[in-house]
Amino acid sequence: MVVPKPDSGILNRLYANLVGGSGVVSLDVPEKVLKRLYTYGSLTNTDDGVRFEVKNRLQDAEFGGLERLEINGDEVMPSDVTLETSEGETYGLTEVDEDDPLGFPVGRTVYVTVAELELPTGDHDIEIDFVAHPFGSLSLSVTDTIRDEETVPSVPRDEADNYSEAAIDERHEYLAERTDTDIEHIAEYSVDPQELEGNIENFVGVAQMPMGLAGPLKVNGEHADGEYPIPLATTEGTLVASYSRGMKALNLSGGVKATVVDDRMNRAPVFVFEDARTARDFRDWVFDHYDTVREKAEETSSVAELVEIEDYLTNNLAFLRFDFKTGDAAGQNMVGKATFAACNWILSEFPGYVENFYLEGNFATDKKHSQVNDMMTRGKRVTAEATIPEEVFTHHLGADPESLVHHGEVANLGSMLAGANTNGAHPANGLAALYIATGQDEANVAESSAALVNATLLEDNSVHVSVTIPSLIVATYGGGTGLPTQNEALEMLDCDGAGNVNKFAEIAAGVVLAGELSLASAISASDWVTSHEELGRNR
Repeated sequence: MVVPKPDSGILNRLYANLVGGSGVVSLDVPEKVLKRLYTYGSLTNTDDGVRFEVKNRLQDAEFGGLERLEINGDEVMPSDVTLETSEGETYGLTEVDEDDPLGFPVGRTVYVTVAELELPTGDHDIEIDFVAHPFGSLSLSVTDTIRDEETVPSVPRDEADNYSEAAIDERHEYLAERTDTDIEHIAEYSVDPQELEGNIENFVGVAQMPMGLAGPLKVNGEHADGEYPIPLATTEGTLVASYSRGMKALNLSGGVKATVVDDRMNRAPVFVFEDARTARDFRDWVFDHYDTVREKAEETSSVAELVEIEDYLTNNLAFLRFDFKTGDAAGQNMVGKATFAACNWILSEFPGYVENFYLEGNFATDKKHSQVNDMMTRGKRVTAEATIPEEVFTHHLGADPESLVHHGEVANLGSMLAGANTNGAHPANGLAALYIATGQDEANVAESSAALVNATLLEDNSVHVSVTIPSLIVATYGGGTGLPTQNEALEMLDCDGAGNVNKFAEIAAGVVLAGELSLASAISASDWVTSHEELGRNR
């Protein structure tokens, strides 16, 4: 089988991998690329025959037919093979050829069924020669396993409707049999399970987290302007009371001034090269074609806006951090899709040789604190600030301004010594409670809690306090924000739906400042433990 030499970038790369000097296909290197098409663990026996899945994880293409399919060395007749797309379209293999190809865009799954074949449990070798435009003839060789499903424990699920009352009841029975647990409270819920598809799998009930109201908090922002009752979902005694105390102090001082200073959500693919010089030349080529890269990325969304590509080169690797504005959505999935489209174009057109590519090189850094987030922003970069008069400290917070500022200076050294992600007292506390109440992705507290707190003693013994959150990841649209309970909490803040994300970001930053002010004052006044004894569940 001879592969003609192509002209454009990714084809040159595949050609270099596939074809040796004699023009004969080499199966050693292309397997690393082509194996990404096969979905491991998909090989299974069905009533219609043996089935496995292939999914396009590489680049938009067209499937032009099968030249050879062997399972365990036995050739399969094309007339025995059926193809079903993830959209439910079904084709006989003999219906698909180079003149009548099957569209195979990125993200599409095709289920391949071989009729009247049943395989025993264990490993099985699958070899496929196929035609894919624009690549030509390709070969794929994989080994997959059929497991004895009866020996693999699994939670009951209904493939037809996994959110039906029957499916939920079956899982309740499963829990009762397996754990001897009566889920009296978990199973009580007011939401329609059918509304939860896309937010939860194998639904059994709800976690009833207590929710309290703090505040209200007066916010003087560019988007949030008013007094807002703050819903906080938590099981920690004193938390709502502490945040309310901080909010009252801010209100007595005229409110909190909040400013969104930057907005970007990131995805950071990594490209692997033979050497550092090629990585540098690749980076320069991408920047030379920035306008087209941006166009390809933004074609995937009506909202995503590429604002910058950061470059970080190390060894023979090029990390490119794509930064987007994402409207009212947090945007992690949105920017993943947009970046993938941009990278597909880059790989198609770059004239050099790319050894490997991964959509995420762990540099974004998603749901992890990092210095690059602190410096370059992930989500919203927000500052909340206020000037607290001396009388508010003494009469409301019970703290001495000079003592509070000195404690902050000492705590800064403690944070540095510990290698903490914040010099604040507890930014994660209020954010986690607010996130759970309003349907945010709670794992993003990992980045969002990395706050920078500052307190400056002024000449009149008042204190200017401020907090900057460089990676505040919030949304008012999409994800869990549209679920009934969470949407009600956002309605309390007048932040539900599109057009409100910056308002919500300003409020969230004000919540963090209130918590820092309250706890710092309690520690400075040696009142921290006594408050927990009075309001919490200390033992």
